[in-house]
Amino acid sequence: MPIRILIYEDNAALRDSLRILFTGLDQFDLLNTFGDCLNIEDEVRRFEPDVILMDIDMPGRSGIEGAYLAKQACPSTEVLMLTVFDDNDKVFQAVCAGASGYLLKKTPPSKILEAIEDIYNGGAPMTPVIARKVLELFPRTPAANTELDKLTPREQAVLRSLSGGNSYKMVADDLGISIETVRTHIKRIYEKLHVHSVAEAIAKAFLKG
Repeated sequence: MPIRILIYEDNAALRDSLRILFTGLDQFDLLNTFGDCLNIEDEVRRFEPDVILMDIDMPGRSGIEGAYLAKQACPSTEVLMLTVFDDNDKVFQAVCAGASGYLLKKTPPSKILEAIEDIYNGGAPMTPVIARKVLELFPRTPAANTELDKLTPREQAVLRSLSGGNSYKMVADDLGISIETVRTHIKRIYEKLHVHSVAEAIAKAFLKG
């Protein structure tokens, strides 16, 4: 079954390029594209996408607000930010809004396709530059974080690995465990932190509020 996608991008040329990128690819189903996210709640409910590609700087309403509203309208939809912004504040805001991945627009098309499949399968794809910035947002003394204390050392290790932009498979290889064990840890992390996505878990357990 193909991955169902919506695109929110105000640059018409880039929007057309992204539309062409998905043409003829059986594993993806591009449902529609939009130049703003002013009606995103209605659009997400109507199309029920698996993944949204979201720009940040759009007219009338930012993509960060759009990401939040999309997750409220359809919690199962994953939001992948695709933007020129790589500053810490924008990254933090996007993660807190519910985005599960964050790529820069200079990311090669093949990597964007890989990231969509990764986020659909439960990963948190980020370019290396963004992953480093997320790590920079970690507090100096995470042990003082009561949310983090709720997790076992193994669960913390899984979440730290995911925060670096690793897929479930990469986490499994990194920690020497199976993908199913990774999924079990993630399920327990969600339950303990009362969250519904990897990005929410990272924000709640590690990032400074």
